[in-house]
Amino acid sequence: MEAAEGGKIFREAWIEGVQNYFQGEPRSADLAPWEELEEWQQASSASVFQAIREFVLASGGGTAKLSRAQRGRFVALCWIAQIHRHFAAPRPSYLADWEELPTWQQETDADIFDLIEQEVLASA
Repeated sequence: MEAAEGGKIFREAWIEGVQNYFQGEPRSADLAPWEELEEWQQASSASVFQAIREFVLASGGGTAKLSRAQRGRFVALCWIAQIHRHFAAPRPSYLADWEELPTWQQETDADIFDLIEQEVLASA
């Protein structure tokens, strides 16, 4: 799978999660389509997709036994690592640990993991 394709899958899952879980009106940036993302966001989406893919494959499908929180936490940590990669001095809110994230974001991250895991296992 091409990196951009994985990034698009990640982004579509993010948008779906925001639409499903966010209470109220989300920021337009949270719903921006792939084509409107900044280069660092596209690269980060593709990198996190790839990290999840490799994790699922390396575990031989053992990721299915992780809790929902563990699955979402993995996505959040991968994203934080990308923030550090692209920003010398990121805003503290970009670095929020799992327990500090709003519920809608935790649920979205867990859904992202699930969707990517399904994609990986279906193509393996």
